[in-house]
Amino acid sequence: MLTELRIENFAIIQDLRLTFSDGLVIFTGETGAGKSIIMDALEAVLGGRADTTTIRTGAERAQVEAIFHLDASIREPIHTLLDAEDLIDDPEYIILGREIRREGRNTARINGRTVTAALQREVGEYLVDIHGQSEHLSLLHMRTHLHLLDGFAETSGLLNQYQAVYRQLLEARKELQHLRTMEQDAARRVDMLTYQIQEIDAAGLQADEENDLKQDRTRLANAESLAKHAQQALLLLEEGAPEVSSVNDLLGEALNALHSLARIDTSTETLYDRLSSNVTALQDLALEVRNYAEGIEFNPRLLDQVEERIDLINNLKRKYGNSIEEIIAYAQNARKELESITHAEALIADLEAQETSLLAMLAEHGQALSQQRSQSAVELSHGIEVELQSLQMAKARFQIGITQRPDENGLPLSDGSVVAFDAYGIDRIEFMVETNPGEGFKPLVKIASGGETSRLMLALKNVLANADKIPTLVFDEIDQGIGGRVGMVVGEKLWNLSRQHQVMCITHLPQLAAFGDQHFRVSKAVQDERTHTAVLPLAGEERLSELAQMLGPLGEGTLQSAEEILEIVRHRTNQGFG
Repeated sequence: MLTELRIENFAIIQDLRLTFSDGLVIFTGETGAGKSIIMDALEAVLGGRADTTTIRTGAERAQVEAIFHLDASIREPIHTLLDAEDLIDDPEYIILGREIRREGRNTARINGRTVTAALQREVGEYLVDIHGQSEHLSLLHMRTHLHLLDGFAETSGLLNQYQAVYRQLLEARKELQHLRTMEQDAARRVDMLTYQIQEIDAAGLQADEENDLKQDRTRLANAESLAKHAQQALLLLEEGAPEVSSVNDLLGEALNALHSLARIDTSTETLYDRLSSNVTALQDLALEVRNYAEGIEFNPRLLDQVEERIDLINNLKRKYGNSIEEIIAYAQNARKELESITHAEALIADLEAQETSLLAMLAEHGQALSQQRSQSAVELSHGIEVELQSLQMAKARFQIGITQRPDENGLPLSDGSVVAFDAYGIDRIEFMVETNPGEGFKPLVKIASGGETSRLMLALKNVLANADKIPTLVFDEIDQGIGGRVGMVVGEKLWNLSRQHQVMCITHLPQLAAFGDQHFRVSKAVQDERTHTAVLPLAGEERLSELAQMLGPLGEGTLQSAEEILEIVRHRTNQGFG
């Protein structure tokens, strides 16, 4: 539910912070005081349209921020949306923000991070349903009609079965399209894949050979220098020069001297031993250098072969991957594709049979879903008409149109027809209403006035109270065209609805306002030649006075009438009011 709303420099609101409780929240005040502006600000922060005309004169930007406590029933779908963008802070709360700048740039935020208005709007649709003279009115969207009917009909089980088969059908058709595309170009593709596989196979690649080849190339290309350095090392280690003894000879002389020293002074035996081990190690080293020098090969032909091998690998890398491993993987994938093309005809036949079977299953589930909707539509229509009778729309009739659209590529039904389908079934759902006898049923979106639409939604929401998961409902202009007696009925229905939802309502009827669990008075005043909107929470005598003034000039009579209205409300709701 909505727990807090902050509005700054929005129309005639300079700075406003409202804290809300659950239950029925009432807004009252004179026309033009700013009640609907508060709802406009709420609509903006839910992702609705907002332009620079909403910015308060003299300000550079308008800001709206709303904090919601996430009910358990909507937490999972909202978290799914937020988690995809890494936007979850507190799992139980969400903060929506909207900033409208004078230069025309709007910024939408969720939990302090900038998001698209589309995402904010998608999240907002789970949080608040606004009913009134507004483009945000959910009842005017046909897609909402299907979801509302499904909520009442409790079709989730059937719909889940249908959608599971629907997803299988989409996958089968995707694979079919892929295979058919391959089949159309099969000959050319087979030739190309065969050539690629043969080219890679002929190379006989080994995963670790490239590094070895590069080392061989370095040795072969530098054989002369390597031999020269190796011979120089051997000369110094073993042979020496005419005027200079070799390292081995010099160390031998040093070893003999230490041996003579140790015979006289036994404490120096360790020195002799250490040098002796080093002389042995040096002799081993000289042997290794000699073996290395003898293994150096002056072979230009072998060097050419190594260069050719490296060039071959580089050529394959340019075609098939950045490494030998990727080239080998490319060949493996090519073999799989070649095999699928080779067997495409059989695979296509199998998938076509699977598609036919899935279409039959989907048609069966779709018809069962449609049947349950049709049965529930009659019950829902009757329930709404009963509700409308008590809302001063006794002659109004309500009907739910369920139709199917013919489509030669659609689902084959048991009656022989073939109809269009989508992820939600075969039905097009549209709410129809006849507000005046003799006019005939017409689409709700074309004929209902703001007040009528709000009352229709109130009737619908009361019938759907258990199925509807949207936590906060807003009703604007719901009392349009009704009197005090019906206002009492509307108030009681709103109060009953608010036991399962947070309900906000703008009203001019004291009989309706008296049902509020929380009551705000909206007023405006001119200060320093500027108009300001103020919102005051009411309780006790202040609330009684507001209800009395809604009846007429404040006096003993209106105060007594207001007290009587509150007493009736206490009796009907069996609870006290502040």
